[in-house]
Amino acid sequence: MVSGHLLIVDDEADIRTVIAEILGDEGYRVVAVDSAQAARASVRGERPALVLLDIWMPGEDGLSLLRSWAEPGLDFPVVIMSGHGTIETAVEATRLGAWDFIEKPIALAKLLLTVERALEANRLRQENAGLRAQLAWPTEPVGGSAAMVALRGQLERLAGHAAPILLQGEVGCGKEGLARWLHARGPRRFGPFVVAAPASLAEADRAASLLGRETGGEVQPGLLERAHGGTLYLDEVGDLDDDSQALLADALARGELTRIGGTEPVRFDVRVVAASTQPLAAGGPGGVREDLYYLLTVLPLRVPPLRERSEDLPELLAYYGDFYASRDRLPYRRFAVSAQNRLRQHAWPGNLRELRNLVQRLLLLGGGDEIGLAEIEAALASGTATVAAASPDAAPAPLPIDLGKPLREAREDFERMYLQQRLREAGGSVGKLAALCGLERTHLYRKLKDLGIQAGGRE
Repeated sequence: MVSGHLLIVDDEADIRTVIAEILGDEGYRVVAVDSAQAARASVRGERPALVLLDIWMPGEDGLSLLRSWAEPGLDFPVVIMSGHGTIETAVEATRLGAWDFIEKPIALAKLLLTVERALEANRLRQENAGLRAQLAWPTEPVGGSAAMVALRGQLERLAGHAAPILLQGEVGCGKEGLARWLHARGPRRFGPFVVAAPASLAEADRAASLLGRETGGEVQPGLLERAHGGTLYLDEVGDLDDDSQALLADALARGELTRIGGTEPVRFDVRVVAASTQPLAAGGPGGVREDLYYLLTVLPLRVPPLRERSEDLPELLAYYGDFYASRDRLPYRRFAVSAQNRLRQHAWPGNLRELRNLVQRLLLLGGGDEIGLAEIEAALASGTATVAAASPDAAPAPLPIDLGKPLREAREDFERMYLQQRLREAGGSVGKLAALCGLERTHLYRKLKDLGIQAGGRE
């Protein structure tokens, strides 16, 4: 069974009925409408898994409807149906993004095969997008410590359920990676994994970012709608303002939302994995609304910091070494026992993020098959300034640029120093930092994350 429904758009009642009955007998949920106007209303109410679209209809024709859907980008496959098709019509439909073109009268076997293949192709496209996102960084919950064995066991048991999960843990301890790992092992793995980071959204536009917007008949799906059939990862939920919390709580409780500027409710089905660096509290200063709190804390899980599971260091070093050597095509380097013991004694204020950064840097810059104690000491000494300066209130720390490094690494060092200094000048406000640097805020958040700079998220 697909997530969502199949939408049939055809002005001929007999054809709509026959196709709907055939697909219904195959186990699909089907909605059938007779005009482009009705199709628009149906799509506004719930995004379909696939559309079977007739070309020749009174009023607005199918190609015009397809063109309007294609302008913001099609996020569902469209199969064109026509009894008077021409080569030019098929070419135009394909150019606009139609997945296939079938002629009337429609053969039963052809219809079912086309629908099955279109849905499978769309599923594979979503799955590949998810795999590409996972390949960008490691997500495996590695470690044989008691804390990690318990956490991994809990996540495996919960993967098949739809109840919300709250991951609580320090900055950099791998909460988003765990959420992606959980998503990849559940029944929603073929659906989207959508990240919502409230601090990266303009305060005036947060409601529209979450719920979507309708303007002049045009629909801009929000994060909740884009996560339909998959997982919504809600990072730092406590950063949401009270109005946005109220809208989110109402939408999650009802399983439907109303876009900003819209009037009709839109159904959606998502699993929410929320994350917070601080323990959430219900109500009061610094807390979240009680209705949202109880919706998100059904299954609270604590993610331990790296310093509490130092026995996992050897396994983590081997795992990240393999990951970056394979992904970035770097020579593999093993960690000497003395190097591993030194790293087990390190406090790891940046947690897994700091460890990943260290391993990648050692593979990129080092030489030889083995990473020894001296190289670790040097790497930790240079990295300490980075971690300390990640706090907006920290004092400036000198970090001279090594001109012997490759250009990319030297540029990253400069960008890190520059952004740390400007962040201090901005008092920790990312909004002010964006204005000082002349960068768009979403790009700036990505840059800070890539460079291992933890911003306070203040506007």
